[in-house]
This record gives sequence, structure tokens and C-alpha cells, in this order.
Amino acid sequence: MHTHRFLVTGGKKLEGAVKVSGSKNAALPIIAATLLTDEEVILTNVPDIADIAIMEHILHYLGIETNFEGNTFTIRAGASKNLEIKHELVSKLRGSSLFLGPLLARHNEVKLAFPGGCVIGKRPIDAHLHALKSLGAKILESEELLHLKTEKLVGSKFTMTEASVTATENAIMAAVLAEGDTTIRLAASEPHVQDLCNFLVSMGAKIDGIGTHTLRIKGVKELHGTEHRITPDYLETGTLVLAAAITGGTVDILDIVPEHLDIFWQKLREVGVHFDLGRDSVRVLPSKQMKAINLKTAIFPSFPTDLQAPFTALLTQAEGRSFIFETLFEGRFQYLYELERMGLKPKILNPYQAEVEGPSKLKGAAVASCDIRAGAGVLIAALAAEGQTEISNIYYIDRGYERLDEKLNSLGAKIERLK
Repeated sequence: MHTHRFLVTGGKKLEGAVKVSGSKNAALPIIAATLLTDEEVILTNVPDIADIAIMEHILHYLGIETNFEGNTFTIRAGASKNLEIKHELVSKLRGSSLFLGPLLARHNEVKLAFPGGCVIGKRPIDAHLHALKSLGAKILESEELLHLKTEKLVGSKFTMTEASVTATENAIMAAVLAEGDTTIRLAASEPHVQDLCNFLVSMGAKIDGIGTHTLRIKGVKELHGTEHRITPDYLETGTLVLAAAITGGTVDILDIVPEHLDIFWQKLREVGVHFDLGRDSVRVLPSKQMKAINLKTAIFPSFPTDLQAPFTALLTQAEGRSFIFETLFEGRFQYLYELERMGLKPKILNPYQAEVEGPSKLKGAAVASCDIRAGAGVLIAALAAEGQTEISNIYYIDRGYERLDEKLNSLGAKIERLK
């Protein structure tokens, strides 16, 4: 699996229509949250990607029955047979930490090997532990294992140590079954956090302030089964828009939620990309000339860090010097070394700031994908490059995107999957 590569022939204009898949970042916590009820849960619009397969594997390890076909995921949790998630499962998926909140809420105990996943700087689990401790969890930690126990979870008022998405999600999942009221301040408010909250409400949870940075949760005794459609992936929406824009084609991107990307649309207009927004679609049109901008990532609703690399790929073709300021993660500029192999002359000023000069004549080269979104950035650059680009480590791209190569090929790209 890890040896697969993409061979991309650049210079093909994308044309046509493509539908966005469900959000991976919403599906992962929502699948974990199905452990909060004994009843059957049906999830539709679930992306068929590697991370979901690992999540399903963890559920099976916990003794839970699932069925996943045609983007519909059916789960009946019952009682988990295992309360310990071992290292070989956790190391494949950092999102496995999302089981902390639900298992603690249902069984008053959980053991988890320290998480793995993407290599983006320092991503400690401290924010999760602070939130769960605030709800009454006791932490017994060894070098390799995280062991959380509680007699019962009790609602409280607390402020997140950082606006971490997964830590906020763990706090919400623990709080919905805690005794009494919980107020979470500095809660992350990304679309996938909102989708998790809406899912829990459909199961009988009581949550106020969805979409804001302060959540108020009234604990309930139990949650019931439900059917829920996973929200469309705004990160895939942005990725497809950027792929269309860099190739100069006319592309309709369907099943989107435009308000999830307000700052993204603003930045595209600044660059000079032409597009028409519909109620749940966008048409990307050919743009005459693009100009350099300053791009700064921040927590939602600001510009998403996960679209920083794909957007910077577009900026390689904009006139002038663009300045990129990554405020959330260090080490998110590794992909610029890959673009350097393709002819870009980037300046990495420090782990958080970089400059790119455009328009750059990109040429095909052998490059690697170093995380999910870096992979998407390199792939977008390859679409605009002269000649052929071979991208290794595409396992990362497959972890985050449902058949992205097939979607782009349906629009006229030439991407071969090599084994």
C-alpha cells in the first residue's frame, strides 16, 4: 500500500463537473461517538478512505459490529469488549484519540497507546487530558500507555488550553453523558465540530452554542440511535477549486457548503480567480492573471491550515511575492522542498513563515507527499507543471481524500496510479 505512486502529466486543463465527498474530519469523531449509544446508527455520505478503514478496524477490535458499503456506515455499538486500544492501531491513526471521550463516558475507563498519524510538528495530547480531567477523569500515565478512569463524569465549566479540534470533540463526547451542566470555552468551531454536535443532538444530546467558541451542554442519561448524513468536505471543496484554478479550466464543483469557506473565497478573489458561487455548488472559471497575496492561517472561521499547502501551490503561478504565515502548526512547509525540486525558489523564513515568488515555471520531477494536505499541494502543482511528476507516499493523499486521482481524471487530468 505504501509503495503506490502517482505519475502526473501536467498541462491538462480541467473541465466538467465533480461531486465533493463527505468530510473525513467529521466522519472520524462521529464514528467514535456512535459508542455513546447501544442502538443502531446509520451514517451516510461517509468517505471510503484509508482513515475510515482504520477506524472501522478499531471498532472491530473493540468488539463492535459494523457494515460499510456504498458510503453508508452502519454501527451497533452495544458494550465494548475491550477498553484498551493498542499501539499498532493507534500508530496508524492519530484520530484514534477520539475514542477517549466516548469510552470514558460509557465505561468509566479507557486505555490508549500514545497516538500516531501525520508528522506535523508537536501535537501533544495535553489539551484532551485537561478537558477530560475537568470532567472528573483521573489520569494514570506510563511511558507507552494513557489510562483514564473515573467513578462518574460530572459537568463543569472550563476553558480549553488551545482551540484544538479533536480535544474539543473529546470534551463534547464526554460531556453529553456527564452528570449536570458543562460549559466549554475556547471550543473549536470548525464545520466538522459543528457536524459532530448536530449528530449528537439528533441522538438526544442537549448542546447550545453550536458554531461558536462557547458550548453549553446539559448532560443526559442516555442517547438513542439515529441516521445522519456526514457534511460535505470543505477541505476537498477547496482542493478541487484550486486544482481547477491552476489549470485554467471551467469546473462545476457540486454538493458544497459555501459558508464553510468564507475567507477562502475572499482570498481567491484577491488572487484574481474567477468563480460563481451557487447555493450548494461553485463554478470555477478561467482567470486572466493572478496576483500574489499574503496568506495567514488561523482557527475557523479564518483561513484553514489544511488548505495552506494547496493554496500555496496556486500562488506559485501568481504574479509577485506571496507571504505565507502558518499560525497553527510548525513544520507545515516541508512540501516547499518538494516544490523546489519542480523549479520553485521558496524562502522558508522560519517554521511558521515562508515566501514564494511567481509566476514560477514548474517542471515535472520526482517528489514526495509528506502529509495529507502537503500531498494535495504537490499534486495541484504537478497539474500545472511541464512534463511528468512522480509523487511517492500517496498513502497520505488516500488517507484524506476519496479517490482524488479518479475525480481529477474525470475532469481531464492525467494521473496514473503506479504500484
